[in-house]
Amino acid sequence: MKRYILLIALPAMFLIPTLDAQARQKVFRIGMIGLDTSHVTAFTKVINDPAKNYGCKVVVGYSGGSPDIPSSADRVDKFTEQLRDKYGVEIVDSIEELCRKVDGVLLESVDGRPHLKQAKPVIAAKKPLFIDKPMAGNLADVLEIFRLAEENNVPCWSSSSLRYSPGIVEMKKTDSVGDILGCDAFSPCSLEEHHPDLYWYGVHGVEILFAVMGTGCQSVRRVQTPNYEFVVGLWEGGRIGTYRGLRKGRHDYGATVFGTKSIIQAGKYGGYEPLVDEIIKFFKTGKIPVPQEETIEIFAFMSAADESKAKGGAEVLIAETIEKARKKQ
Repeated sequence: MKRYILLIALPAMFLIPTLDAQARQKVFRIGMIGLDTSHVTAFTKVINDPAKNYGCKVVVGYSGGSPDIPSSADRVDKFTEQLRDKYGVEIVDSIEELCRKVDGVLLESVDGRPHLKQAKPVIAAKKPLFIDKPMAGNLADVLEIFRLAEENNVPCWSSSSLRYSPGIVEMKKTDSVGDILGCDAFSPCSLEEHHPDLYWYGVHGVEILFAVMGTGCQSVRRVQTPNYEFVVGLWEGGRIGTYRGLRKGRHDYGATVFGTKSIIQAGKYGGYEPLVDEIIKFFKTGKIPVPQEETIEIFAFMSAADESKAKGGAEVLIAETIEKARKKQ
């Protein structure tokens, strides 16, 4: 008796998903909190560009906004509309709802004061978190964000894009300077009344300084005039690093780096893409590129600078500044 095998052609809907469909299913979904800065559209343009092939996409946003800061209140509607209408990003009414729809979060609010409150539901939802500058509105909040993230095993970090300026990256790759002996960094330094003086914009130049010098700053002294800031940091081993904040004349970013092999210029602005590249690596690996100890020291440096100004330029110890902030948590 002959036996026959019946072959049935299944409709396409029952076939194994194509590689394109599988790839779409694996896209890492990103949410943005605080749509009141040009960073949200600039970052989204890069992240959502198919040519980048990041495997990530900004898909949801929560507007936020701070009514007592004009640069936030006057821009939040514009950037929210651009994100929704140009990039197809869904706008939701709460951070909790945003967290249910994403795999990772960019906290972009231009105002650092609400960052702790905004970070709490993200950390509770166990979503990896990048916080744009300034990480918070005071040092105690910076410490608390890191404490909560560590307690809940949630990877969390913050950085200015200036950390990844091409000259600094190249210097670290090639060891062209040798051992770092000192650094003089500078950046624009506009002030905002609700933030410690350097938090608002000086953070960019201070980030350059620490990207070069690393941790180990022991004390700070500061001089302020209407148009300039000058902060001197004393590092372990007698190394000196300085920050000059600019409010008059040409506004630019950079640093002179002093080493055992050479003296070079570095720290020029290189766009947002190098930072975005690091954010994408972070989301894909869960590995934090900037240790929390360094970020804490950056904000302690800026907080100590305010205290030094209040004391007429007297020396303020970084360790004492951090300890005082811990007591406020």
